[in-house]
Amino acid sequence: MLFGLTWEGWFSIAGSLAMLGWAILILAPRRWPALNAAPFYLLPALLSGGYAVLILLYFADAPGGFDSLAGVARLFESEPLLLAGWIHYLAFDLFVGGWIARRADAAGISRVVQAPILATTFMLGPIGLLLYLASEGALRAAGRRALA
Repeated sequence: MLFGLTWEGWFSIAGSLAMLGWAILILAPRRWPALNAAPFYLLPALLSGGYAVLILLYFADAPGGFDSLAGVARLFESEPLLLAGWIHYLAFDLFVGGWIARRADAAGISRVVQAPILATTFMLGPIGLLLYLASEGALRAAGRRALA
């Protein structure tokens, strides 16, 4: 429990923030810079802040560590650190989704093509990134717009 809210409550808040970001990223027009700031920067930053608070408050006293798979399993037996791990995924996947969306827009990739790539990034982060990188590579091979 943190600030009077259960870990499940914080889990729900983090998930709702991430869902909002993904909904904006996939469904909303990108012609409004203020709206784009939410999934590109604001929401990943909020999630990252939550992650930082959990790590600062609970990591030092936690059993386990990153030296072995068993150590990571022991580390994640702590609910606040398990939540921190989940928020880590939410923040980074959303940030990567924003990066993909910006690059795809710059490359002229249709939002219809972007949507399944972004949805895959949301659900299966590294696979969505791989799909995007393959798409960008195919565009380059076909001689479409070069990306920086």
